[in-house]
Amino acid sequence: MKNGEPDLSLSTMGESRLRLPHLGRRADDGSFSYRHPVLPQIVILSDALCVCLAVMACIAWQRLYDMPELSGALLLANIMAAGAFFLFPRNVPLLDIPDVTRLSAQLRYLLPPVLFGAMVFCGVLLMLSWPMGVTLRRASEWLVFVALMLAAERIVGTYLLHTDAVAHRLARRVAIIGSGPAALRMAARINAGMQRSFRLVGLFDDRGGKVDGTVEELVVRAREEGIDAVIMNFSPEEGGQQHVMEELWRLRGMLADVYVVPTLMTEDCHGWPVERFGPFSLTVLQRRPLSEWDMLEKRAFDLTASVLLLLALSPVLVLVALAIKLDSRGPVLFCQPRLGYNNLYFDVFKFRSMYTDMADRDAARQTSRTDPRVTRVGRWIRRLSIDELPQLFNVLRGDMSLVGPRPHAPQTRAGGQLLHEAMEEYVARHRVQPGITGWAQINGSRGELVTRDDLRRRVVLDLEYIRAWSIWLDIKIIFLTVKREIFSRNAF
Repeated sequence: MKNGEPDLSLSTMGESRLRLPHLGRRADDGSFSYRHPVLPQIVILSDALCVCLAVMACIAWQRLYDMPELSGALLLANIMAAGAFFLFPRNVPLLDIPDVTRLSAQLRYLLPPVLFGAMVFCGVLLMLSWPMGVTLRRASEWLVFVALMLAAERIVGTYLLHTDAVAHRLARRVAIIGSGPAALRMAARINAGMQRSFRLVGLFDDRGGKVDGTVEELVVRAREEGIDAVIMNFSPEEGGQQHVMEELWRLRGMLADVYVVPTLMTEDCHGWPVERFGPFSLTVLQRRPLSEWDMLEKRAFDLTASVLLLLALSPVLVLVALAIKLDSRGPVLFCQPRLGYNNLYFDVFKFRSMYTDMADRDAARQTSRTDPRVTRVGRWIRRLSIDELPQLFNVLRGDMSLVGPRPHAPQTRAGGQLLHEAMEEYVARHRVQPGITGWAQINGSRGELVTRDDLRRRVVLDLEYIRAWSIWLDIKIIFLTVKREIFSRNAF
């Protein structure tokens, strides 16, 4: 609770999205492994592709050298064996870093499904009354092709994972808040035995000491460099749980998972999840709203849909550009700085709807319903939300998503105050990419922000969207945007 306002921070949202990587299984060499949120899915998909290629190569071999007219039974056996490989239960912890690069671990991961596939191959042919000798020969061919393809994949994959660029990208970047003996011991432990899985960014503390900066400097570094996890580890004498909550509030806009040593959580902590982080057991205070896999899924959808929309709407874009050019002097597009993902600025593209000499690039004054700065064509394209269509190019550039919290210009105000000053929870919106449309817009919260209540309603709806995100929700919002927002009376 801040200034009598409801707590809207994303630290309370992590309870519903338990999607952090699995952490903390001890590796054989004394280091500690963790499950990257994207790498296992990539390996599983790569395995599936390799098996498909191996099966096709096996079928081609059998047709070329043994049976020019491949029988239906042999084709069925190849397909059923591949399906058995795909359906065999996976020992996913063996894809944790660094186990995914170890020969013994990958043999344990791949050998059972490969042997199961060969057994299914034999079973299919024997059920169809094939001779045992021929069945074993054909199954051996299948086994050799699949094993060679998977071995080649793992050799290439292991080489790539050992390159400095990939290893640096996959290692989890960790920062520690604290400067006491406990924080120093934790930092030494991470540097000594966990370097293949975790990289220490530094220690940060407002009280000084042997640290790499203050907490505010940590927030800035997280914005510029990217930090995956922050661990609070200071002595109870420095403030205990109350100090933890104060620091958590300062970190509410960071794109990082936030942990604390359990000894600092002395009251009302039974609802907080506890997680293994290498050799440490830590209480989870805040999670990223979207995991790396979620972001990859959302990005793939954005790219596909934005390309299709640009192709479908290209006649409209050309006609609108021509109308703007004929209506008033100036460029067709208008660029304006907006505050977006991770609290970073970017230039948003819009069709120009104002007279060039009256354009307000810094948005010091919000557009009103009878704004004299708006051109005749501009009034129509704003009413139909057509002025937003060039933001599809922002989506292609990666500045925006199709769906997300709408980005605001830096000087936008509500109730006479800058947005982040009018409502402290506002910065939490920037933990996901901004969108062309969003949950707030289809629920009627769009247009000019006049009062703090206008801002509050929009922030509440945006945080609801972040908490409940899914691809299907994005699709729903896009369809509802077409249905509701184009004809909204709040657009001007």
